Amino acid sequence: MQTSAAGNSPGLSAGFTLLEVLVVVAIIAMASAGVGLAMRDSSQVQLDREAQRLGALFESARARSRVTGVPVRWHAAPDGFRFEGLASSVLPQQWLDKDTGVMGSADVLLGPEPIIGPQEVVLVSLSQPGRSVRLATDGLRPFAVQSAPP
Repeated sequence: MQTSAAGNSPGLSAGFTLLEVLVVVAIIAMASAGVGLAMRDSSQVQLDREAQRLGALFESARARSRVTGVPVRWHAAPDGFRFEGLASSVLPQQWLDKDTGVMGSADVLLGPEPIIGPQEVVLVSLSQPGRSVRLATDGLRPFAVQSAPP
């Protein structure tokens, strides 16, 4: 009986099994996904969070307006934003991130009618003006965060 120089028994070849290759590919895929998530731009993430928060505030103000019958109007201010028609202590009036601003002169009517008409607000990063996110409604559905404006 002959054996190879490497000492392997006859009939066996050197190499990796399919299971070993699949395990290595799975580990590489998980590591790549982790790196991709870690490299996400924090300013865009913060802008998305601000838009989601503002959408929730809009829906809260819209509900309060319908319950009380008092019109509520939102508008951007140099130091944050204001909900006219509600007491100033009812809803927050500041951005969580000081780098957040509004493109153009945004003015949103939030009620008291159940159908308010199509409206939108575009939030931008003040330090990186190319970054923006759009918060919009068609007047029937709740405000939803959308990607950059068309």
